[in-house]
Amino acid sequence: MEDNAVILDYLPLGYVKEDMSTFKRKPIAQAIGTENFTLLELTPKDKVDIEIHEDVYIGAGKRDKINRVKGKLDFQNLTATSRVELDHVIEEIILAHEDKFVEFFNEADSLNTRLHKLELLPGIGKKHMWGILDARKEKPFESFEDIKKRVPLLSDPINILVKKVKQELDTTKEKRGKSKYRVFTHFPPKNKGNRPRRRGNYQRNRRD
Repeated sequence: MEDNAVILDYLPLGYVKEDMSTFKRKPIAQAIGTENFTLLELTPKDKVDIEIHEDVYIGAGKRDKINRVKGKLDFQNLTATSRVELDHVIEEIILAHEDKFVEFFNEADSLNTRLHKLELLPGIGKKHMWGILDARKEKPFESFEDIKKRVPLLSDPINILVKKVKQELDTTKEKRGKSKYRVFTHFPPKNKGNRPRRRGNYQRNRRD
C-alpha cells in the first residue's frame, strides 16, 4: 500500500467518453505512489485544487484532497500528460528518498550465480558493477554525488534509476532477459476489471 502519491495528471471533468455527457463525468487524477511507484487512479474531493507534481496523502485516516483511491492503473492507460510527466516525477521521488536508493547501491547483492542485482540497472555492465563493488568496499556511499565521484564510470546514477523504474512500469513492452526482473516496483494489476482505454481517446478538460 501507498501512503503518499504524486499527481501525474488531473482532469477536472474526467475522461472523455463518447457515451457520457459532460454532466456525468467526474474529476479524476492519475498519480504514482512514492514508496513502490504504484500507478494509481484517484478520486479527488469536491471543490479542491490539485496541481500536477503535487504530493497528496492517500493513506488511512483523514485525507485533505483525495476522497478515495479507485485502484491501480496500468501503464497503457496513462494519459498523454501523465506519460510526459512520468520521468520527471519519478526523478523527484528518487531525489526525495535519496538515502533509500543510495542504500541500494550499498546493499545490492547477487541475484543468482550469473547475475548481480546491480546489472539489472540499464546501462550497467560488468565494469560498472565491479567499480561500484570495489568503491563500496572502502566505505559505503553517502549520496548520489559520492557515487559519481568515486565511480567515474557511473556519471548519472539518478537517470539510471529513473530508466529502471520506468522500464518496470511499462507494460507495453515485452520483458526479456534483465528487463524481466523487478527491483523497485510491484507487479502491475491484471487487466481484469480494468477498462481498456486507448491513448487516443484521452482529452484533457481543464478549468480556464
